[in-house]
Amino acid sequence: MDTDALTSGLLRELRAARPYPALSLTMPTHRRAPDNAQDAVRLRNLLSEAHNRLEADPAVSRDTCLAIKRQLEHAVDELDPRRALDALVLLATADEFRIWRLPRTAPERVVLSDSYLTRNLVAAKAQARPFWALTVAADHAALFSGTAESAQEAHAGGFPLTAPREEFNPQRAERIGDTPSNFANEDTRNFLRTVDEKLRAVLAADPRPLYLVGIAPALALFDEVGECAKEAVGRVTKGAPADNAPGDLLTELRPALEARRAHFAAEIDGRLDAARSRKAFAGGLDEVWAAVREGRAGLVAVEEHHQQTVRVDQEHLKPVTDDVVDPADENVREDIVDELVEAALDSGAEVCFVADDSLKGHGRIAAELRF
Repeated sequence: MDTDALTSGLLRELRAARPYPALSLTMPTHRRAPDNAQDAVRLRNLLSEAHNRLEADPAVSRDTCLAIKRQLEHAVDELDPRRALDALVLLATADEFRIWRLPRTAPERVVLSDSYLTRNLVAAKAQARPFWALTVAADHAALFSGTAESAQEAHAGGFPLTAPREEFNPQRAERIGDTPSNFANEDTRNFLRTVDEKLRAVLAADPRPLYLVGIAPALALFDEVGECAKEAVGRVTKGAPADNAPGDLLTELRPALEARRAHFAAEIDGRLDAARSRKAFAGGLDEVWAAVREGRAGLVAVEEHHQQTVRVDQEHLKPVTDDVVDPADENVREDIVDELVEAALDSGAEVCFVADDSLKGHGRIAAELRF
């Protein structure tokens, strides 16, 4: 799966307790040759480590060990290297496996626990900034789930929706093909009310920024009859054919996405500047980590590609600069930024990713404090 599929409900499910062991395997991957040639070797080595850990664990029965190995084999058979992004997360129990491709790197790790490791998934979703895009016309509406890198049609909440075909009426035949009349009749208004109702349910279950795509009369009527249009952060005034390809839609949305990104970045800069003025600011991993753990962070801003390996020393974080990290050292955290992002979201803080070097003077991560 891709990160935009990680809904709040699915995240709760992934975090739920499971019979031991729930296996989580993470590793960096590469999108293109020749770097991606090493991915298969790295995965094979991590699978070998997973097998050895399972066999050596006295709490894992032989049947459970064999069942998880079979799930891992099935997962590997389904992997398509052509779809690789920047990291692979493979989750498995005796009864299931799940594959996630992330646009954010993750360290090599094999974890056996009573729940899945989710920090890399959560951080990748936060960085990807998933959104909803609704294409709306007089007789159809389709919902798309997207990120800055990809979009796909979402078959959720009853979407796509098509207006019922009305019976032929000779008295109205003269209006066929007259676009304005399509948006003047009550059938179209009722259809768009249904679209609004279905969309409200989707947004309640998985809140995301919403973009609207359609010709001006369609968007105007959708504004008039419903509530969701008022929440849209961007619009594209363009025809929305029923067979609109996700790639074409993403191209059409690009200017609106970039405008939203620029506006959001300026808003975050303003909030951090205000936080510094009133001495409610934390900068750098150690300060932000402490603020998040204490529940004081209201907003955490992180540079897009900031990653740091640290050693936890008496509740403080110290950067690790060694080329080789001992995987047995429990005080070393290779993905501390992802761990911090997950903890911040769990505490109710807002997390946003900003352009590289925009927080260079503050250790590449900063927080606006609640108190």
